[in-house]
Amino acid sequence: MRQSHRSSGAVIVASAVLLLTACSAAQSRPEGGPDGPRGSTRKGGGQAAVADPATVRADELGAVPVLMYHQLVAEPRSVYDRTPQDFRAELERLARERYVPVTAREFSSGRIDIPAGTHPVVLTFDDSTASQFRLNTDGRPAADTSVGILLDVARKHPGFRPVATFFVNADPFREPGGRKSLGWLVTHGFEVGNHTLRHTSLGTVDDATAQQAIADNQRAITQAVPGLSVVSMALPNGSMSRSRELVLKGAADGERYQHQGVYLVGANPAPSPFSTAFDPGAIPRIRSQAATGPDAPFTSTAWLDKLRDGTVRRYTSDGDPKKISFPRSEAAHLAPAHRTAARPY
Repeated sequence: MRQSHRSSGAVIVASAVLLLTACSAAQSRPEGGPDGPRGSTRKGGGQAAVADPATVRADELGAVPVLMYHQLVAEPRSVYDRTPQDFRAELERLARERYVPVTAREFSSGRIDIPAGTHPVVLTFDDSTASQFRLNTDGRPAADTSVGILLDVARKHPGFRPVATFFVNADPFREPGGRKSLGWLVTHGFEVGNHTLRHTSLGTVDDATAQQAIADNQRAITQAVPGLSVVSMALPNGSMSRSRELVLKGAADGERYQHQGVYLVGANPAPSPFSTAFDPGAIPRIRSQAATGPDAPFTSTAWLDKLRDGTVRRYTSDGDPKKISFPRSEAAHLAPAHRTAARPY
């Protein structure tokens, strides 16, 4: 049974207030990562064409939408549910508005290599529900799943990368062990992240129990996909552990884990990984939802509107993975670790 995430109104409002101050700033990240500093995220390893930053209005200190999905159902019963039609429509909107998906790993490490003038978006899926991914008997993703719909939209919109990050629990996608499903996802460029083995709200347990929940799930993932490096984690119910450091690094029963990005339930776009506002241990996400109902101002529809009309500055690529371009007026928001790659204009 799927366990839904919950965040209080106070957390949402506080998160939004942070964005309105930090979103016009942007954020920094720890140097490097398992794949090193900025590198190609484009399928096939090619790099995007370089353009004059001013011409494309590049702003790589702008905000990035990290969208959060749970399950697709014909008749939603929760704000965490979306219909297949709604999900497809949101992907189509992202493609029209020149967003290019990147994984959570690529985002948190700053490996955002997308064409000049386009914008990164991170698609994340929690709880590894069966509606997200299922293989047919022919070994292909079922057309009515999130993966099937994403692949179809990508086929119709060249340049819209069919990648996403799946934060999984035990027996992902209702497959005991998850070997076949997780193996397929990794082989096809998707990322698998940690969501604890039993969807443990980390803030409700002691530190030892929290580390055990994280380590047990990493062990299960790497048993299904030997050699896989798990570097991204989403907090179940958005609940931070009592010791905040342990969600980034810890161990239990000899299983050591280290995450380069920890994702919240959140309520607003994330700061750029190159800005002073970026916190790899608490990266906000946006719930996919129409701009109606509970917390309407903090839904994906509302935030995508604000990013489109300029109410919130959004990340726009310069097409050069070796440089970080931004308006000179925003120079104070660049994290010191990235000064050598800066290209203000």
